[in-house]
Amino acid sequence: MKKICITFCVLLILIAAALTAGTQSACGGQTEYLRIHVRANSNSERDQAIKYAVRDEAVAFLTPYVAQCDSLPAAMDKISGITGRIEDVCDRALAGEGAAYSSHAEVRREYFPTRVYDGLTLGAGYYDALIIELGEGEGDNWWCVIYPPLCFTSGTADIRYRSIIHDIIDKFFKQT
Repeated sequence: MKKICITFCVLLILIAAALTAGTQSACGGQTEYLRIHVRANSNSERDQAIKYAVRDEAVAFLTPYVAQCDSLPAAMDKISGITGRIEDVCDRALAGEGAAYSSHAEVRREYFPTRVYDGLTLGAGYYDALIIELGEGEGDNWWCVIYPPLCFTSGTADIRYRSIIHDIIDKFFKQT
């Protein structure tokens, strides 16, 4: 019985590895991630503080939408369909901070350098991303992953981990 269990576990790991290996794009980036990138107006201390205030409001707003998504295309469709509302949320946060500039949000494909999110490494490459530019968008930025939701919990910017392997295994058992 123990041998069967070990064989089954190895088989599941191999299946999961095979399924995730197919998500690499030719550019070296992952195709199964939707990233978020909040670009500050400038590198002034004030604009950097404003960026984090806007980030917190944007993450709180996006969290329930992202929680409904079970695939990258669904996440992209959902987020693309509410960019105007995302801008409204960001602009209210900017006004609340006394900023004299507005935001612009759009989903587009951009190059990202290699980034490590507590053990998960996303290689350098082109990724789909929600880009939120504040004012001139020339300052240091904050970025994370919307789908799967690696940086979102209900109403905060704390990191919540989601196991892609667990999701694949869960999907496998739901299909059988």
